Amino acid sequence: MSKIYNEKRAHKSGWDKTKLVSRHVTEGPSKAAARAMLRAMDLTDEDIHAPLVGVAHCWNEAAPCNIALSRQAQSVKKGVSAKMATPREFNTITVTDGIAMGHEGMRSSLVSREVIADSVELTMRGHCYDALVGLAGCDKSLPAMMMAMIRLNVPSVFMYGGTILPGKFRGDDVDIVSVFEGIGKHSTGEFSDDDLHEMECVACPSAGACGGQFTANTVACGSEAIGLALPNSAGAPAVYETRDDYAAASGAAVVELIKNGGPYPRDIVTRKSLENAAAIVAATGGSTNAVLHLPAMAHEAGIKFDLFDVAEVFKKTPYIANLRPGGKYVAKDLFDIGGVGVVLKELLDHGYLHGDCITVTGKTLAENLEGVTLPKDQDVVFPVRNPIHPTGGVVGLKGNLAPEGAIVKIAGLEELVFEGPARVFHGEDAAYEAVQNRDYKDGDVIVVRYEGAKGGPGMREMLSTTAALYGQGSGGNVALITDGRFSGGTRGFCIGHVGPEAAVGGAIGLIKDGDVIRIDAETGTLDVDVSEAEMEERRKNWVPRKTNYNSGAIHKYAQLVGPARDGAVTHPGAEAETHVFVDL
Repeated sequence: MSKIYNEKRAHKSGWDKTKLVSRHVTEGPSKAAARAMLRAMDLTDEDIHAPLVGVAHCWNEAAPCNIALSRQAQSVKKGVSAKMATPREFNTITVTDGIAMGHEGMRSSLVSREVIADSVELTMRGHCYDALVGLAGCDKSLPAMMMAMIRLNVPSVFMYGGTILPGKFRGDDVDIVSVFEGIGKHSTGEFSDDDLHEMECVACPSAGACGGQFTANTVACGSEAIGLALPNSAGAPAVYETRDDYAAASGAAVVELIKNGGPYPRDIVTRKSLENAAAIVAATGGSTNAVLHLPAMAHEAGIKFDLFDVAEVFKKTPYIANLRPGGKYVAKDLFDIGGVGVVLKELLDHGYLHGDCITVTGKTLAENLEGVTLPKDQDVVFPVRNPIHPTGGVVGLKGNLAPEGAIVKIAGLEELVFEGPARVFHGEDAAYEAVQNRDYKDGDVIVVRYEGAKGGPGMREMLSTTAALYGQGSGGNVALITDGRFSGGTRGFCIGHVGPEAAVGGAIGLIKDGDVIRIDAETGTLDVDVSEAEMEERRKNWVPRKTNYNSGAIHKYAQLVGPARDGAVTHPGAEAETHVFVDL
């Protein structure tokens, strides 16, 4: 009876679901109750017995980054339906850094990456969806969606929600980072209340993620380089209608992956494709947060690819894209000259990418880039033979102050060596207050500790503090190091992800005011001029700090999270798996 029922329904829908996970909720007499619930949402026999495709997005009214995602999801659904599969839309949270920045809310940001990935996984598992299209618009939601895809290993296509259009302030392009720096100018008297209000009102003129090569645009570029997104899908601004065309194409593409039996995310995400993603981060002067997100994505595939592995790619990749905050242009300008593919092709043609990596198109990266050329008479993307800097815009550091590594963005820096006395603060709030009061000296190395993933908890970004320094005109005169992290919009001599973090007894928790710190981004070192014997004496007197988060989601995160070097992940990853989702 059950076999006859299944064959009849499969024939009617045109799909054979014997190997699709959705059979657990749609096929056979025992699934009548589940089907009854699907019928309540107007699904027909054909809909029910076709593959079920999850269309996940992070739409909310928190910020412009996410506001266009629901619209784009409707286009994804049309693309899925046109290929005779059944889309099932759902959404999850996102925490938007531009609003969470500079207060306790920022502790929720990195935690949200895990919550998004986990919630997508649970929705897919609970409802037995066969494939996934994930749309994301703000920093942590991009890697989170791709982490869920790799973890589940079902046919998947990622799509970025798109960048914001640049604002205009007195004839110049501005973005959200301009406003943060404007706050610093206001604190010095350079900006009046009216000046700051005028900038505030024009900086963010549309839907879309922050416009420079900050974390969202950095990871969006990475999604094309790694092969989980359709070629050129990362480029169009959120408000452009072409973005809906890419959304429909993404929906259609995921159904083709079901029909063809792949390639699946773990076919696509390999050591070589991760190196490709790291290369475009370096080439575009991208966000240091990529050094958290690429290892976390690798972890989902069971691949070891930590901070030092990422840094090795950075070290040999030229910096060629003239993008903010280190450069001149925003993401829309890159789109206008041809998009992410222009950077990828220039790197590929000169041996900086693995062109044989398979992508969601079923073609290799090199095949996807056939016909792409570097436009002439523009200075958005430089030729590899004449780069902005011969090595990447982000550099890994290691030394007695950071045995587990640290990271610095050198894009836009003129000097790559800094040495000075430590000015130590427990947490960003104290550092920000000192900066606002100009309670520091040129030549200081501002140390912000107990802001790591475990000790913060949550590894807050320091954009409010770094932007205030720049706004005061001190961005090139002081350095800042932290076991926390930085916004993709941060510029200046700023070192993050220092590990081990202070909360677990790392050296950054032992240094004192006046200790001389030397940062050398040319040799990749970060050291403090304190003997090991003295460090050992200090370590004997060190006492762990208790945070204010002793219950709830952030407390739970602090108990689980690992070191920044490995991506600040919270579960054992693919290495510990005994099965993947579709094997259940």
